[in-house]
Parts: sequence; C-alpha cells; structure tokens
Amino acid sequence: MKIREKLDDKIKALDSTRVFKKVTPLHDLSWYIKWASSCILLVGMMLTSLEISPYNLYLHLLGVCGWFVVGMLWHDRALIFLNAIAAAVFVMGITKYYTIL
Repeated sequence: MKIREKLDDKIKALDSTRVFKKVTPLHDLSWYIKWASSCILLVGMMLTSLEISPYNLYLHLLGVCGWFVVGMLWHDRALIFLNAIAAAVFVMGITKYYTIL
C-alpha cells in the first residue's frame, strides 16, 4: 500500500500532462464481463485453430456478446458497433453450419 501511495505522490509532484491515470473501472460488473469475455474469445480462437466447429462459433458469439454488453455499460460506440457486427457474423456462421450440413 505504501508503494502505491509513494507512486501517486510522485505522479502528483510531476504535474505533467504526459502522465495518465487508468480510467477504466476496476472490479465492477464491466470488469468481470470484459475479462470473462476475453478468456472465452481466446478459447474460441484455440478451437478455431483446431477446427472444432461449431463450438468455436458459439464461444466467439458469447465473447463478442459480452464485449457488446461492456460497450453498452461504458457507452462506447466503437465497442457496441464492432461487437454487434461480430455477433451478426457469428450468428450467420452458426446458421450456415446447420443449413449446409
């Protein structure tokens, strides 16, 4: 705890515009969703590299839906836009998987 206080004192003493503090929330609902979604996406990527379908698509869909929720919580239009499109892409992939086979 003292190390953190010393660091904050040093940052304050610098009075520099080059020092940025973290602005994303820590240990709130969005923090848990973003980390869970990121881990889910990584597992989905591993399944994709191993060609394990359609489970990879389901995990990717779940991960991007989680990040969509984070975008909504943060009011971040880029996250909302990107993950809404990604969710639509994965839904199309899941639909294609079941209609083609």
